[in-house]
Amino acid sequence: MRAALVKEFGQPSVLSVDEVPDPEPGPGEVVIAVGAASVNFPDLLVVDGSYQNLPARPFTPGKEAAGRVVAVGHGVERISVGQRVMTLVEHGAYAERLVVPEDLVIELPDGISFEAAAALGLVYSTAHFGLRRRGRLQPGETVLVTGAGGGMGSAGIQLAKAWGARVIALAHRPEKATVARDQGADVVLTSAPETLRDDLLDTTDGHGVDLTLEMLGGDYLTQIIRATAWEGRVVIVGFAAGGQNPVKPGHLLVKNISLVGLQSSDYRDREPEEMRTTMAEVLELVDAGKIDPAIDLTFPLEKAGDALQYVKDGRVRGKVVLTTGIT
Repeated sequence: MRAALVKEFGQPSVLSVDEVPDPEPGPGEVVIAVGAASVNFPDLLVVDGSYQNLPARPFTPGKEAAGRVVAVGHGVERISVGQRVMTLVEHGAYAERLVVPEDLVIELPDGISFEAAAALGLVYSTAHFGLRRRGRLQPGETVLVTGAGGGMGSAGIQLAKAWGARVIALAHRPEKATVARDQGADVVLTSAPETLRDDLLDTTDGHGVDLTLEMLGGDYLTQIIRATAWEGRVVIVGFAAGGQNPVKPGHLLVKNISLVGLQSSDYRDREPEEMRTTMAEVLELVDAGKIDPAIDLTFPLEKAGDALQYVKDGRVRGKVVLTTGIT
């Protein structure tokens, strides 16, 4: 089979696509013929060696894939050969075949393509856990989604709207603001940090934001906290703007604000059944036409380095997906 390999850490161009042995399932494991794998921002950190969890080299990156089951190991009962499935993993998805524990395999409805399923896993599960479990979203609340226009931002906007929230999207570029509007955001801002607090208060008539799905960090986070409503919640997903400014406890105290972190892979590893339930809910929303993964571009597996570079350049509007030609 073909697989993208990281032999040395570095820029996306270090990825090579080579022939490697087909994986064999061990007890409790499933082999998936991968039809599509999604490209995510954390993959850049994995490839350049700065991610918190790195396997021994050479290894194959990629955290989500969809395809068809071609082999199962001893003791596998829930999943069978021939099923269409998707999965979330720590690494290994940039390949034609992927071996995973049965616990991490999610059945895929016939009406959802491999490309769409691959684009769903990481960002929609993260948004789901951020909005529901960590953020305690209630219908009618105002939700701010930062990093709008990318895959994570699109997932947050769509899920918050599907669950009855008023959504404010914060985008950096006009083209990403357009994507956020297309995904259903009620208000789209392109504010700089120095004006963000006032802009958020203006668009909420002084009430402030009830819940933020926060992916920027730095001065953005400081101003978001200042514009958070009484008993509001800020869920930190990442620091894409680069900085991790100190948080002033007084800002949290005076309005009873909750500041919480989210690493969704913990649910995959600690509570795989809950992860499967979460993704089943997301797939039901897709099947019902209430959400639609925003796929910007697809690349063949051989162009995995180019796909990562596209994400690194900040040009992506939605999700980037690798395809193998497997159906």
